[in-house]
Amino acid sequence: MSTGGRVSKRLARVAVVAAVGLVATTAQVRGGQGAADVATALTGAIDIHVHSLPDDRPRSLDMIDAAMQAREHGMRAIVLKNHYESSAGPVYLVRKLVPGIDVFGGIDLNLTVGGINPAAVEHMTRVTGGWGRLVWMPTFDSENQVRYSKENRPFVSVSRDGELLPPVKEVISLIATHNLVLATGHSTAEEGLLLLREGRRQGVQHMVVTHAMNEPILMTVPQMQEAARLGAFIEFVGSSPVAADAADRYARFADAIRQVGPEFCILSSDLGQMGNPLPADGFGAFLVAMRGNGFSERDVDLMSKQNPARLLGLP
Repeated sequence: MSTGGRVSKRLARVAVVAAVGLVATTAQVRGGQGAADVATALTGAIDIHVHSLPDDRPRSLDMIDAAMQAREHGMRAIVLKNHYESSAGPVYLVRKLVPGIDVFGGIDLNLTVGGINPAAVEHMTRVTGGWGRLVWMPTFDSENQVRYSKENRPFVSVSRDGELLPPVKEVISLIATHNLVLATGHSTAEEGLLLLREGRRQGVQHMVVTHAMNEPILMTVPQMQEAARLGAFIEFVGSSPVAADAADRYARFADAIRQVGPEFCILSSDLGQMGNPLPADGFGAFLVAMRGNGFSERDVDLMSKQNPARLLGLP
């Protein structure tokens, strides 16, 4: 079978799964919005937080399918995130197979890449295509995450006694030099602010607080407001829009966004987990649900289209 035939069959399979997921999602999210509302919200949208295969755990779709589904929904771009290895190389191949949508990757500074490893970040900047755009500080292997989860295992620290460690400052220097995005990962709220202050000091132009209100970060509104003053966007992730707590989560997000200001916020999905709606479907439902929480179409577009474009350096 030709490459085109394989891609067509794959796309048809994704379309069927997406349609099923969309029906289930839109039927259950608060407000009972229809597919047309989701389609409008997704047109031109950018999701900076998508998980996919290949990975070391089950995911609902692979990188190619994720890009295809996003393109079919009329989205402008996605960022493919892997907690344990750089996604910059695979993204180069995804872009060749799925033209018509911008796809970016990055590197997450967990133990598998050497933790806070300037050499790994420097290498990512030289990977073919230059599509590795985000540098996440440690997530699942962060000291904050390991301590919060009460696990007895090695972790990666970003600070000690209220000061960032020297390799962290070196990584931030590389982020500034190569015009990358500094993402705070699963650092504590206080560490996140330390990272942003250092990023600003070193001239980093693009910064984002990774799902600021989620465990184990749990930023307060005043901390998010300070992060915004430092030049960072605040990320709010929809996760599963059909979970029992979705309506309450979105209401809390809405209250915080009003206090921080939509001009400083980014909405994303953080989807791709097996059993959850597919990323584009869940993302669209999240965007429409935020309309149901009182935000105008202009505000939702700002947080899902213009702001993430600015973060990624897109026009």
